[in-house]
Amino acid sequence: MTSTQRGRRHVAVVGGGPAGLAAAVAAAEHGARVTLIESGRELGGQYWRHLPGERDGHGQAVLHHGWSTYQDLERRVRSTPDITVLAETSVWAVDAPTAAGHGAGLGIPTLQLLTGPADAATRVPSTLGPDAIVIATGAHDRTLPFPGWDLPGVSTGGAAQAFAKSERIAVGGNVVVAGAGPFLLPVAASLAQVGSRVIEVVEANRIPRLASGWLPRPWQLAGAPGKVSELFGYVAGQLRHRIPYRVGEAVVEAHGDGRVERVTIASVDAEWRPIPGSERQVACDAVCVTHGFTPRLEVAIAAGCALGDDRFVVIDESCATSAGGVYAAGEVTGIGGVDLSLAEGRVAGHCGAGGSSRDAQVSDAQRKRAVFGAFAARIDAAHGVRPGWQDWLRDDTIVCRCEEVTAGQLRRKAAATGSRSLRSQKLATRAGLGICQARICGRSAEELLQAATGSTGELDEGIVDRRPIQTPIRLAELAGISEEQHPLTGRQDP
Repeated sequence: MTSTQRGRRHVAVVGGGPAGLAAAVAAAEHGARVTLIESGRELGGQYWRHLPGERDGHGQAVLHHGWSTYQDLERRVRSTPDITVLAETSVWAVDAPTAAGHGAGLGIPTLQLLTGPADAATRVPSTLGPDAIVIATGAHDRTLPFPGWDLPGVSTGGAAQAFAKSERIAVGGNVVVAGAGPFLLPVAASLAQVGSRVIEVVEANRIPRLASGWLPRPWQLAGAPGKVSELFGYVAGQLRHRIPYRVGEAVVEAHGDGRVERVTIASVDAEWRPIPGSERQVACDAVCVTHGFTPRLEVAIAAGCALGDDRFVVIDESCATSAGGVYAAGEVTGIGGVDLSLAEGRVAGHCGAGGSSRDAQVSDAQRKRAVFGAFAARIDAAHGVRPGWQDWLRDDTIVCRCEEVTAGQLRRKAAATGSRSLRSQKLATRAGLGICQARICGRSAEELLQAATGSTGELDEGIVDRRPIQTPIRLAELAGISEEQHPLTGRQDP
């Protein structure tokens, strides 16, 4: 490392999706040395997925919005000497800063990394001690449990879209898309493009709530014409493929012998409570269900970032979190779409590299944050999860699929102990202790516990997003890590 390099700021960006790519480019443009950490083999995150190399050709753009934006960001990341990409690399732990610090990164958390395929036994450990961290870990689907949701053929909308984008595979021939939120429309579009017959799209929220979220202050929508045209495109696709879009209804049960053969759909009230007598059955071989998104908070919480009441990372105008030297961008801060993620990523990268939130280089990004940030509030107001969903659960409905814990077991344990401690309930029932570590069932288990105990406040320090180990690691890998190991970039940290 030259003396010039040694004096430059080192920014670590965790996540290679839209926000992470924008952050890496902005940080390098401001003169920083950047390490971009991505758990997948390719850049793009969950939003921009890739066909296998042997099937690439010219078909990548068909199922992606803004593919040219990805190509530009990816080219700039790959061609910038100051950006080092660590693909197939996961942050498995975050060490709090010590009094001694670590060189130029005094007071900044240290990242513990593993590089290699997730199921490989030969992953390489390393330690990264940057001067600033940008957390752009994104979010994943939230799916509420219902009887039969553990049958083969039930998938999240994100999984269905991932198969469509990265493999051109349809999850089923006759598919019902259900849940809540604008994401249902691109899921249906992706399925239709790969040959599925989408029987219908079912949105749980009723027209009054949808209107109350989307209709106020219509002039704000005028500032984002791309969003409006995107919506019209999805609506046109629905009409072209003759896909009904129904509101105020929900999939409340899946049926089948060994796999999904049909679903029960019921009308629900404003709180999502099923209306007796409204049930109807629809034959299908797959159902894709998504009730919004849950941010991936493990790294942010381990780094000491404060969360808001909505359980997203709190950031300021420079995208700085409450933890010194740690910034956050994208859907870990709120679900606002790719445009907001790109804008936040640019601001976070620029400020993480030592720039100011008021610099001319990020003025356009700040304007877009204001425009597209309003979408996050609209989405929550129009499509947010309502508590009545618990009424469609039976006592024998599995909530935690890994450990096969039912709703009845959760309710009985909570009633018997009177404890509102999530940690206590997890230990008593094993809910959330399986291989997914509560990523699928965690929020639902929390809400069931709150309802059973009558609690309205925060449960306790055992919230499901707080995990000492952020990603699975073998004991042999853990035992093999030594303090003397060098980072993967082939140099000691500055």
